[in-house]
Amino acid sequence: MTADDIAIPSELLPGDGRFGSGPSKVRREAVEALTAAAPTYLGTSHRRDGVKQVIGRIREGLGQFFSLPDGYEVVLGNGGSTMLWDGLVFGFIDQASLHYVFGEFSAKFAEATALALHLRPPVVIEAEPGTHPPFEVAERIDVFALTHNETSTGVSMPVKRPGTEGLVAVDATSAAGGLRVDPRDFDIYYFAPQKCFASDGGLWLALCSPAAIERIETLGESDRYIPLSLDLLVALTNSRLDQTYNTPALATLFLLAHQIDWMLEQGGLEWAASRCDDSAHRLYTWADKAAYARPFVVDPGERSHVVGTIDFEDEVDAGAVARVLRSNGVVDVEPYRKLGRNQLRVALYPAIDPDDVEALTHSVDFAVDALRGDS
Repeated sequence: MTADDIAIPSELLPGDGRFGSGPSKVRREAVEALTAAAPTYLGTSHRRDGVKQVIGRIREGLGQFFSLPDGYEVVLGNGGSTMLWDGLVFGFIDQASLHYVFGEFSAKFAEATALALHLRPPVVIEAEPGTHPPFEVAERIDVFALTHNETSTGVSMPVKRPGTEGLVAVDATSAAGGLRVDPRDFDIYYFAPQKCFASDGGLWLALCSPAAIERIETLGESDRYIPLSLDLLVALTNSRLDQTYNTPALATLFLLAHQIDWMLEQGGLEWAASRCDDSAHRLYTWADKAAYARPFVVDPGERSHVVGTIDFEDEVDAGAVARVLRSNGVVDVEPYRKLGRNQLRVALYPAIDPDDVEALTHSVDFAVDALRGDS
C-alpha cells in the first residue's frame, strides 16, 4: 500500500491540518477580516492614515503584549529576520559579538557577522543539534547573540544576560508570542510575523531597550557606512512615525495586527504561552509513550513548546508518514531539510488548537499502522 492509498478516518483528523513551522497557519477569522477591509485598505498608500493606524496598532499592541517597560520601543522594517541580521552587523554590533549556535538559524547570524570586515571575528560557542550551548562569555564583546528558539531543531534556550557587559540581541523569530520572556533580560528581541503571530513573512520587528536605542543612534550617526535599507536608525525614525522606510506588504501588516489583537483579547503572552505549553505536553507525552517514536530533544527542559521535533525508529519511515498525512490534508510536518533526520517537525504556535495537535498524534498512529499493514 502506498502513502496516497491510505485514507485516515475523518474522526481522527485535525480540524485544521496546517502544522508548518513557517509560514504558519493563518487564522480564518483574520483572513475574513482582511477581505472585509480590503476595499478601503489594500491598494492604498502606506504613507496615509489607514496603513499608519495599523502600524500604530502593531507597535502599541506589542508593547502591551510583552509588557515593555518605559523607554522600550517597537521598531519594524522590511525584509524579515535575515535582512535584520545584516542590519545588526552594520548598525548594532560596535566591535565584536559572541554567538550561541545550536542549529541552522543561530549559525546564520554568526556567519553574517564573520563576513563583516569592519568587525573583529565573532566568538562562537556551539552545541550539537538537539541541545543548546552553555552561557560562556568572552572578553571585549559588546553584543551577545542569543536564539530563543532554534526552529530547525526544536530546542529552546533561556533568555538571560550572560554577563554584565555587552548588549543582548535575541533572535526570537519562532519564539516571540509563544514563549515567555522578561524584557529586562534583553536589549533587542527581534522576530518576523510568519510564526507565532500568524501572518506572512517579509517584515522584521524588534523590541528595543533604551540601551539598544542608544547604540542604534550612536552607530547610525557615526561615519560607518550603512546602506539605507539596512540602517536601523532609519528604521527607528520611520517607526516612530508609524511607517516603514520603503513600501511594506499591507496584508502582512493587517494579519499581524489582527493576531496581536486576538491574543491580547485571550489574555496576552501568558495565555499564548500556556496554550503552547498544552500543545507541547500533548505532543511529547504521546512521543514518550509511542513504541516507535521519541522526542528528538532529550532534555525535557530544552524541548521547544513552539516547534516540536519527534524522531522515529529506523523501521518507520517518517517521510512516508508525512506523505500519508499530506494526502489527507495534514501538511508541513516534514523535518528541517538540512537536519536530515528521520523525524517529524510540528509547529505548536498559538493559532494552532491543542486539540488539533492531539488529533495529529492519532492520525500519525493510524498512518504508521497502515504502512505496516496493521490496519
